[in-house]
Amino acid sequence: MDDDTLFPRERVEIAPGAVHLPGWLGRERSADLLAACRAWALPPAGLRTVLMPNGGRMSVEQVSLGWHWYPYGYARTVVDGDGAPVKPFPAWLGAWAGQAVADAGPGAEAAAHAPAALPFDIALVNFYGPGARMGMHRDSDERVPAPVVSFSLGDTCLFRFGTPEGRGRPWQDIELRSGDAFVFGGPSRLAYHGVPRTRPGSAPAGLGLSGRLNVTVRVSGFSAAEDGVPQA
Repeated sequence: MDDDTLFPRERVEIAPGAVHLPGWLGRERSADLLAACRAWALPPAGLRTVLMPNGGRMSVEQVSLGWHWYPYGYARTVVDGDGAPVKPFPAWLGAWAGQAVADAGPGAEAAAHAPAALPFDIALVNFYGPGARMGMHRDSDERVPAPVVSFSLGDTCLFRFGTPEGRGRPWQDIELRSGDAFVFGGPSRLAYHGVPRTRPGSAPAGLGLSGRLNVTVRVSGFSAAEDGVPQA
């Protein structure tokens, strides 16, 4: 529920299995998540920019929890950075993600996903500074169709949500504000999505954050014995 809006924004199903939960975090959880993100961003295995295979660099800065993401796979160490072991994934963040999925409703859940057997075990934390954006992509490096949960902090962004078929239209543009959650699973699990722009200076004054943080929580489907996923 929103804390700072006159008329509360309602839960909206954007596409089958894709649900926007405005203000889901609330003030207390937003503050707790921001404090955690600041700790996770510190080295070793801290915030970094990602070098893509084509030689370009992502404009967002990123840190991983549980498993380290690199284009296009996962590892237990920061293979494209300082080589340090990835920071652990916190159980409380997985519990938040599970509750958000439950609040999103049954359409967001994948029939093949058993939450008790396959807990959330990955988080990607993206920091959007001035001018940062995220191109259209899909989260396809995991091995199970469990839903993805996204939490937003700080500046408002334009979140573009498309279809699993490709990066182009049709898509929908959604405004994600600080404290919002967005869940996509089921038929929308592999939908293309991106962030064309953020709105600098739009973060809640009491939060104490300049820029935007996005924490995306996922289920890997990897076994504990694995040491990574090779690039496809």
